[in-house]
Amino acid sequence: MITVIRPGRFTTIQDAGRWGYQTWGLPISGALDPYAYQIANILAGNAPGAAVLEMTDEGGVYHFDNETMGAVAGADMSLTINGEPVENWSTFSIPAGANLVFGKAKLGRRTYFAVCGGIIVQPILDSCSTCVTAGIGGIEGRRLYVGDMLEIGICRNPNQKRYVLPPKWRTVYGHEWQLAVTPGPQANWFSFSARKDFLSEQFIISSHADRSVCEIASPLLDVPKGELVSDATGWGAIEVPAGGQLLLVLPDHGTTRGFMKIAYVIQADYTKLAQLAAGDKVKFHAVTWHSAVDAYKQQQKTILALQKLLKN
Repeated sequence: MITVIRPGRFTTIQDAGRWGYQTWGLPISGALDPYAYQIANILAGNAPGAAVLEMTDEGGVYHFDNETMGAVAGADMSLTINGEPVENWSTFSIPAGANLVFGKAKLGRRTYFAVCGGIIVQPILDSCSTCVTAGIGGIEGRRLYVGDMLEIGICRNPNQKRYVLPPKWRTVYGHEWQLAVTPGPQANWFSFSARKDFLSEQFIISSHADRSVCEIASPLLDVPKGELVSDATGWGAIEVPAGGQLLLVLPDHGTTRGFMKIAYVIQADYTKLAQLAAGDKVKFHAVTWHSAVDAYKQQQKTILALQKLLKN
C-alpha cells in the first residue's frame, strides 16, 4: 500500500487512456507523455499500459508499507528514497517503510512513477485514467489528496535488477523545443504570410496550461475571416482562435471544438508537447505524413527494444 503524505502540485493516476468513447464526447485522457509513461512501466517490470502516477511540476511524498520495485521517467524531480538520491530514468528497489520524496521539476513539467504490479483502481469505461474535467477515473475522478491510500498490484518481476536507461533513449529536455507538425484541416484558410510566420517564429509558452490545452503567449498569428462550424479535434491540434493566440490541444480536451486548426503536432513529439513549461520557447517545423509515421515507428522500436533487453 502507498500512502500519500504530500501529493505535489497536481498528481493523478493515469494509464494509456480511455479510447473508443469520443463519439459520446468523452476525452481520451491518459498519460500526457506516452513515451516516458511506457518507459517507466517497462523499467518497473509492468506491461506498458499499467496505471502509474503522473506528477506535474512538483512530485510530493509517498510512504510504502512493503518492499517492492519502482521506476521513474520523464522530467527530473530529484527523487530520493529515505534521503538517498535516485537517478532519473531508472529502476530501483523500495524498502518496506520507505518514504519517496519528489521535488520540483528541473526541466520539463511531468514525471511518471511506476511501481511493480501497477496501481490498482476500479476501471471506468476500460481505463483507470483520471479525467478531472469529467470527474471519472483514478480516485473519484480527482487529483491525489493527502492521506489517499493506493493499492499496488501483484509484482510479477520482484527480482529485477536495477537498470538505468541509456541517454540515447531519453527525451532531451530544455527551455527551447522543436516540434514537428503536419498540416491541419484548415491550414489553407490561412494566408501565405501567416503560414510562413507559423513555421519561422519562435513562440513563448504561457503560464496557462492544464491537461486540456497549453496556451502560447506570443507572438500572435493573423487569423482568416469566416465562421467555422465546430468539428472533431484531436490530441496535438494547434488551434488559432480569433485573437491569433495559439492553443496546443492535450488529451483531456473536448472532442469537438470551434477553432481553426493550422497544424497537428506529430505523435512521436507528444513526449515533448507534454513537457512544455511556462516561459519555454518553441518552434514548429513541417514534415511529411511519411516522416511522421516513420518517427512514430522508430519510437515504438525503442520501446520494444527496451522490453526485449530487460526480458533477457
